[in-house]
Amino acid sequence: MRHALLCLSLLAFATPCNAQEAIGLASPEVLTRSGLLQHILPRFSLKTGIRVVADPVGPMRLVSEGDGTRVFRQGDTVYLLQIEAEPRQERFRDWLRSEIGQRTIESFTPSEGPAFVALRDEAAAVETVDFEGDAALGASLAQGKCGRCHVTGAENRMKGIGSTPSFAVLRSLPDWDARFQQFYVLRPHPAFTQIPGVTAPFDAERPPPIHPVTVTIDELEAILAFVAATGAADLGAPLIVK
Repeated sequence: MRHALLCLSLLAFATPCNAQEAIGLASPEVLTRSGLLQHILPRFSLKTGIRVVADPVGPMRLVSEGDGTRVFRQGDTVYLLQIEAEPRQERFRDWLRSEIGQRTIESFTPSEGPAFVALRDEAAAVETVDFEGDAALGASLAQGKCGRCHVTGAENRMKGIGSTPSFAVLRSLPDWDARFQQFYVLRPHPAFTQIPGVTAPFDAERPPPIHPVTVTIDELEAILAFVAATGAADLGAPLIVK
């Protein structure tokens, strides 16, 4: 009975009962207020399945002085990450220093102050685009969950919305992987998309304008594997991304 109650309690927060315990990350108040952590932590979780949450007494710490790994700066302030010798914490450090992590940091626009800049001089090797999901399953999921707006393949090539880019066109972009991993925060997706354990529940006063789409982390990994194996559209000239 107690176990059942625990499971119901966890489900209320969209977190499975067998999920790994989240890792706490402490940071200076000015960094917490900036919104950067709310921007990068869900994206790391979505990519790796490792949950990191803001926690003033967490074992990982972002500091502006002392020892640690230099990860990014804002203006003249350089932030360092202090971690313990623990695999999941080391994965978070390496992700911050990877190309995908750097792009994630620099895609955030703070409401105040200068933009955050990743410190590439100490960056780790570029993280390769290697998704381990089931590409065949991803093709089916893409058509079922994305096909009402996007052309995902030959099966629905005449059924997408004309103003919405096809998966083949998106695959042509140099940062296609980051765009697909972060799709749920790119308009208009936040209005109707839920990633259990990552996104907050819909505001009761602002219900989804269309039937909501729920995608699990495993399902998104399968969709990413499908897109990675999909040929990019030949548009006749290199794309210029603004």
